Amino acid sequence: MDRSNLIKPMLDAQYPVIDYGRGVYLYDTDGKEYLDASSGAITANIGHGVEEIIEAMHEQAKKVSFVYRSQFTSGAAEKLALKIAEAASGDLNWSFFVNSGSEATETAMKIAIQYWQEKGILTKTKVLSRWMSYHGITLGALSMSGHTGRRARFIPLLEDFPVVHPPYCYRCPYNLEPTDCGYLCAHELETVIKRIGADNIAAFIAEPVIGAAGGAITPPKDYYRIIKEICDRNDILFIADEVMTGFGRTGTMLACEQWNVKPDIVALGKGMGAGYAPIAAALVSDEIMEPIFSGSKSIMSGHTLSANPQSCAVSLAVLEYIEKNNIIPEVDSKGVYLKNKLIKLQSKFTFIGDVRGKGLMLGLEFVKDHLTKQPFSSRFGLTQRLIQGAQEQGLLIYPAGAGTVGTDGDAVLIAPPLTITKREIDDLVKRFEKTLQILAQKHLIFAEEEAE
Repeated sequence: MDRSNLIKPMLDAQYPVIDYGRGVYLYDTDGKEYLDASSGAITANIGHGVEEIIEAMHEQAKKVSFVYRSQFTSGAAEKLALKIAEAASGDLNWSFFVNSGSEATETAMKIAIQYWQEKGILTKTKVLSRWMSYHGITLGALSMSGHTGRRARFIPLLEDFPVVHPPYCYRCPYNLEPTDCGYLCAHELETVIKRIGADNIAAFIAEPVIGAAGGAITPPKDYYRIIKEICDRNDILFIADEVMTGFGRTGTMLACEQWNVKPDIVALGKGMGAGYAPIAAALVSDEIMEPIFSGSKSIMSGHTLSANPQSCAVSLAVLEYIEKNNIIPEVDSKGVYLKNKLIKLQSKFTFIGDVRGKGLMLGLEFVKDHLTKQPFSSRFGLTQRLIQGAQEQGLLIYPAGAGTVGTDGDAVLIAPPLTITKREIDDLVKRFEKTLQILAQKHLIFAEEEAE
């Protein structure tokens, strides 16, 4: 192709053209094989080319692919909402279907604000969040995101919602150890609430495991218990952004289950359609829906393609496939197996500073000095070099933020399809180790460049 009219992430870059996918592997038009160790963008949870999903797409398309939600409902949408209510913990029984994770978090924000309005409290309009977080690229979602790099161009248009430190134990903002920190990063939320005033705050939003902004930063065991207690004590809703972590990624249906915390609203996406169709959702508890149901009876949000039967049928087929094949209960053991292998690589390559995460959402942070945790200079572009090197080895990994402010460090996510086998994990690690070996050979070049 001599000329492309497609706006790609980098306009002057050459991208391979993918021909087809099977399981955890993708194949380009030149016949090269890629092991999809990042599930694309932590999306292809059940792998590529699954016949049951393709058949479900075909069957729904033969009936109807689109109806407008203000005029009709559909069997596919109704069945999917019921299936999710049965799979989710607690009373998260209501689904608002949208098309992307950004739409899901923004819808969650709007529902939280409307909840208080329906109760006659009009001052609660802020949604607090953490730094080193990412909740989406639309303006509302980006306002909630503490991703400094992605906020930078649009600061004048954004709200100042990120207010507290993340639970970044590898680089504790208080220079303490998790065993004796007293969960200061969690208690910081209460301090901020007192400064802003609880009467002005509708909700607090957080990713259970921080994804693109933090390379699988995972908090210690009591962190979310404390966060939820603070929210409850101050009449603030807790929104869990499970766009990446939902649908089994960490070994439970929702990652919040790992901490025994029940959110008021959940944002879902990515693995919900597993890449076969664009679909996401705001999942809402009975308690939050009650004043809306008793009041205006309508949530002020929605999109043309919300709850379209084609995407809903696909998502329902994905959930049924996950359930039928007992996929989620196997995630934890696969994750432990993969994580242990990555930890072994850490002993071989001293520039791996940290290996972290839960289930099959794992992150690695890279440092110049293992003892001081000094990051590489940003001008080296280490993360991008690593991703490019991995792709040359037929391995796809995902870039992530790291460092004290999220832009001054290097990290990647390794999050393969949940259907990956241990043999395929061995293949993944073999390709990754080869990538690291090549990077290690270039390590002296980095040192020479910095000396200059």
